[in-house]
Amino acid sequence: MKLRPALFLLPLIALAVCPTKANDTVLVQLQQVLRNKALYDSTKERKINSIKQHLQNSSLSLAKQYEVNRQLIEAYKKYRADSAVFYAKQNHQIATKLANSFFKNETAIQLAWLYSSGGLYIESKKLLEGIDRISLPDRLLPEYYETYLAFCSHYGQSNGNNAYYQKSEQYRDSLLAVLDTASLKYQITAATRTLYEGKQTEAEAMLLALLGQTDDQNPEQALITYLLGVISKNRGDIAQQLHYFAMSAITDMINAIKDNASLQSLALTYYDMGNIALAYQFMEAAINDAIFCNARYRTVESTIYYPIINASFRELEREQKAELRLYLVLISVLSIGLIIGIVYSYIQMKRLAKTRKALYLTNQQLSQLNLALQKANDNLFEANHIKEEYIAHFFDICSANIEKLENYRKSLHKKAVNNQYDLLLKELKSTNLAENELAELYHNFDTIFLNLYPTFVSEFNSLLLPNEHILPKSGELLNNELRIFALMRLGITDSVKIAGFLRYSLRTVYNYRTKIRHKAAVSREEFEAQVRQIGTLRQII
Repeated sequence: MKLRPALFLLPLIALAVCPTKANDTVLVQLQQVLRNKALYDSTKERKINSIKQHLQNSSLSLAKQYEVNRQLIEAYKKYRADSAVFYAKQNHQIATKLANSFFKNETAIQLAWLYSSGGLYIESKKLLEGIDRISLPDRLLPEYYETYLAFCSHYGQSNGNNAYYQKSEQYRDSLLAVLDTASLKYQITAATRTLYEGKQTEAEAMLLALLGQTDDQNPEQALITYLLGVISKNRGDIAQQLHYFAMSAITDMINAIKDNASLQSLALTYYDMGNIALAYQFMEAAINDAIFCNARYRTVESTIYYPIINASFRELEREQKAELRLYLVLISVLSIGLIIGIVYSYIQMKRLAKTRKALYLTNQQLSQLNLALQKANDNLFEANHIKEEYIAHFFDICSANIEKLENYRKSLHKKAVNNQYDLLLKELKSTNLAENELAELYHNFDTIFLNLYPTFVSEFNSLLLPNEHILPKSGELLNNELRIFALMRLGITDSVKIAGFLRYSLRTVYNYRTKIRHKAAVSREEFEAQVRQIGTLRQII
């Protein structure tokens, strides 16, 4: 589910309809942050990659690997849960090798939280029940109770069982009992409990005090402002509700937190206000974040309300289209009347002779345009013919290579028949033939492709961020990354076929495509489509 390009105009339309809301600097900042969302995600990716660099050290001990993986789990936890699960499973293997009970318990708690978030409730419950609470170190108790709290909350939400909500509050009490009372987490958790106990005024005072201690660089501010938004909603204060949910969404996006409730709450607030355009925009963003993170319970939440908002948005679109059609009819009628008036005035002012002369000149110009069009068509036909020749040449080379391989097979068969096993074994062990043929195949492909699209490399790099350009090494025409997208430019988009041609695994091709999309200076969703358009305008001209 992706945002359409036209939706980026919706905030401007909505703010124009509600000018009083545009004066709120938080809402203006929200739109700016939303436009820069990809940049915040890129910053997150860079931080994660810097942590991953430590894993390249081959001399890293298992304990150090565990620590690096733990950092990656925390980085991915509310950003991309699948990746967090991957590193948590690696840590589970390390903990088993080291026979370290602390590591085993910590990893089990982390996996239980991730499974709960991803909707794997049975697996999560099994992990939690397998932990011996009595022997659990004090350092792990806060995370243990917090994970149990999250599990009960997620599971209760999935099946509507209030008993699990009550259990989650019990685990919240246990969490408070083991947290450092001076910590920010303790204070937020205490404020949350106070709110759920119905003490809204007291909870609001606690949260406002915490708000003054944080800024949008602190992920905790997202939860603080979200809870303030909930209090405002309970009071029916739409303006404050909108303000705090917007602040929460800003913090979530700046910190690249995909497992969030702010965007959905913001969408529902706008829906209640009757602003369908912004409600649709933020609900789309909320669903996209939940899917990206694989936070199933967030996806379930969003899909409950999405059909309602989507239906209202479609109705709004239909009404706007009907108005547009009406305006077009009115403009057409006025235009026709204006044209008639101009023609009438022209006929009165000009003589018939001038009209004939103008017609003659027009016919001359039309003839010249027809000649130019014919010439352009001839050039286009010639260009297509050249392309066909190059493609035919490429397949001739492939055919010749197949014939070489057949001759090679016959040679091996002959040696085998003549019992020349030493020579046969020597040739079978040698990879020179395959490597040379493969190198020649890639060289021919690069040469022919760049003859067809000589500006491919420069146009491809223009689609990437300035510091992420991909350039062939000295003596190369294309490298493997460029070759993947060269094949896509030729219409080969199937990763299986690309992997077969380049002798890569399917995972490698997928990783290359994903990695380069993250480097795109354009929208990631449109990046590959724009690659397939490289050279199109030049060929037509």
